[in-house]
Amino acid sequence: MDQFLRRLQISFTILIIVVIIGTGGFKLIGGHRTSLTDAFYMTMITITTIGYGEVIRLEGNPVGRIFAVFIALSGIGSFTYILTNLTAFAVGDQLFKTLRRKKMEKEIANLKDHYIICGVGDIGMHIARELEATNRKFVLIDKQGPELSGSDFDFLFLQGDATNEEILEKASIHNSLGIFAVTGDDNYNLVITFTARTMRQDIKIISKCREVTHLEKMKKAGADSVIAPNIIGGLRMVSLMIRPTVVSFLDTMLRDKEQSLRVEEITLGHQSDGKTVKELNINKYESTLLLAVKTGDDYKFNPSGLYKVREDDVLVIMASPQAREELIKRLGDIIKTS
Repeated sequence: MDQFLRRLQISFTILIIVVIIGTGGFKLIGGHRTSLTDAFYMTMITITTIGYGEVIRLEGNPVGRIFAVFIALSGIGSFTYILTNLTAFAVGDQLFKTLRRKKMEKEIANLKDHYIICGVGDIGMHIARELEATNRKFVLIDKQGPELSGSDFDFLFLQGDATNEEILEKASIHNSLGIFAVTGDDNYNLVITFTARTMRQDIKIISKCREVTHLEKMKKAGADSVIAPNIIGGLRMVSLMIRPTVVSFLDTMLRDKEQSLRVEEITLGHQSDGKTVKELNINKYESTLLLAVKTGDDYKFNPSGLYKVREDDVLVIMASPQAREELIKRLGDIIKTS
């Protein structure tokens, strides 16, 4: 892009210089009876080869004619160079977008254990950045979508209607872990939720809902959880007022680029039956802290090393994305991947 602008700037500069030289030259050739307007007009019809009629007569003036030929060749060359650059940019940019889109579609088709984000708005982008920060795979879907050539956007992306089953198929819905329906339209989120649920009964769906009156409809359509940003925003403001230190701690935990700590969960498999927390050796990792163990609907907070876990128990831990991945690799067969 910078190189293209530089070439365009040079070509326009040359053209302006040619126009200035041509106007000055024709003014001298025409003498005192020729105005600057006439000289400029003569220059422009010579450069553009319009040929509406010479306002400065060049009969019997070989110097004038040679000068006109020089201006014509210089001007036409400049115009051609500008048009060539514009055409090359347009064709090249379109070709780049097409190739990148095909490459993305191929990558998306091979995705497994990923998330689908329907809606590239403020919330959709926040979700994308959080998934990226925690090393999760995802694909974005939007009717409009960002420019694929934009340097600020480097996520897997499909442009299309997320209520369309074909688009969800392209997003590898059958290999995904969950869907976020977070467009700015409640009705659109409702249809996305219903479509996704009819395609897969076991997929987890989180939907955004602006109107509180639509919450139950979203759940009936198939959403596992429905988030109302207005309610969350209100709770956040209250928390800032009455427990600012806690909010500050959580914000620091989420925004610290060095640690990037998150509260994560890991589900245990059948081979974990009867093992103690001490045997899991979670405390080996400096950036990992076991907060609780969930058994059914009950939580055991801060379990001791002798506490025994069972299949389908969920470990609630605080860890960095790297520590979480290391822990998952070490626990290996005794956990469920999703």
